[in-house]
Amino acid sequence: MQEKSRRVASMKLTKTSLLSGRTATRDVDLTEEELEAYYASDGLIQHMYPRLSPEDREFVMTGITPEEWHAFCAAESSSSDRE
Repeated sequence: MQEKSRRVASMKLTKTSLLSGRTATRDVDLTEEELEAYYASDGLIQHMYPRLSPEDREFVMTGITPEEWHAFCAAESSSSDRE
C-alpha cells in the first residue's frame, strides 16, 4: 500500500495589516487557487483550510502578524493596568 504524501503548497502572501496599516509578507501553506476560493466564498477559513496555523489564518484574513498581535495585546494589557 502506497502512503499518501503530504502536498507541499506554499506561497508568499503580502497583506496590509488592519491593525497598524503596515505591509508584511508571510509564507502560507496555500495555493493561489485556494486563496482565491477563500476570498470568493463566505466560508470560515478554519473549516476550509484546517491545516493552517491560527497565526496563518489570522494573517490571511487581516494581515496581522503574530509579532504585531503580541505587541498590540501587551500594549492593551499595560493600558488597562493603568486604569
